[in-house]
Amino acid sequence: MRVILFFAILLSLHADESFITKEEYANQLFHNPRGIGCHLCHGESGEGKDIADYEDKKGPQTFTAPRIDEIDFETFSQALSVRRRGMPRYFLTDMEHKALYYYLHPKKSSQ
Repeated sequence: MRVILFFAILLSLHADESFITKEEYANQLFHNPRGIGCHLCHGESGEGKDIADYEDKKGPQTFTAPRIDEIDFETFSQALSVRRRGMPRYFLTDMEHKALYYYLHPKKSSQ
């Protein structure tokens, strides 16, 4: 009986250490969802970022990733689900969409 109690206490002490927090998961997902982190184009806080300058027939142009820190969840989630204008399609789950949104909006998110 003492051995079982000892192992039960030991396991309960380490139970929380085997899981990452919601904040850690969201941070890791933002920095490496499927190989290319969101921060590389959208900035560390989702503030948007200039990615490349190039020449076009209209003259010099800049390819810019938009801000993603000020949009609502529905728009954010929909943008993650389609490929357009340089945005890779990551095939993320709904839970991953929520985690990424939480990373950018920790005070607004209740998920």
